[in-house]
Amino acid sequence: MPSEKQTKHLTNKLFQRAKWLLFPGLDLHTRCRYRFLPRFFRAGPIDTLDAGCGNGALAYAAYTLGNRVLGINHNPAETAKAQAFFSEIGIDASRLEFKTLNLYDLPEIGRSFDQIICSETLEHIAQDALIVTQFYNALRPGGVLHLCCPFALHPEHRLGRTSNPEDGGHVRDGYTLESYKALLLPAGFKITKSAGIGSSLLHQLDKPIRWLRNNAGDPVALPLFLSTWPLQFLDTLNPTTPFSLYIQAVKET
Repeated sequence: MPSEKQTKHLTNKLFQRAKWLLFPGLDLHTRCRYRFLPRFFRAGPIDTLDAGCGNGALAYAAYTLGNRVLGINHNPAETAKAQAFFSEIGIDASRLEFKTLNLYDLPEIGRSFDQIICSETLEHIAQDALIVTQFYNALRPGGVLHLCCPFALHPEHRLGRTSNPEDGGHVRDGYTLESYKALLLPAGFKITKSAGIGSSLLHQLDKPIRWLRNNAGDPVALPLFLSTWPLQFLDTLNPTTPFSLYIQAVKET
């Protein structure tokens, strides 16, 4: 009979394997961004910052493209969880690391980058123009900013928020291509690409899964998530009213 310690170790290994099989999780919008956004990332041995890295999905995507990646998150528990998860599956810690840092303190890093990823983060930050300027300063000449935020005109986001308290929720509804331009061009960026992310189908599939996750937990939501798996791949870029809007902006030399 295996000892209690051996049983616990085996249970933990099985849990980690199951978590890896389901990576990056049951949130369909996160999975959508993980599927589509990396196709816009630059590949090779370059330095990448994932600003507001969450569970590390996009940081890992950049890592698989050969990048040296630093993911930053203001939440220490999420940072530790991401670091532990990727360490457990044997990721090279010299090329993928995580650090707890508020984006307002970005200059403290004291490093420059070839590209910066910022996904579903800027809508939580009151001084978005300041953060964009800090991104510009942290990029090397010719560097790229990959920015993805809620599309302000999507019915789920269009609530009239413009300057809500910076308490962890959305301080604004999101962005349109026009408001991205008003934010990025004065900082010195040139917008080179844009794409709509997250179709109406994906949103409708996600809603009941999200409800179950919030009210009963991930194990209860898992069967419904698995039943929607084939339909998730019907989602395409640039739907009529996307859930999120991605732009690529370059720091010109």
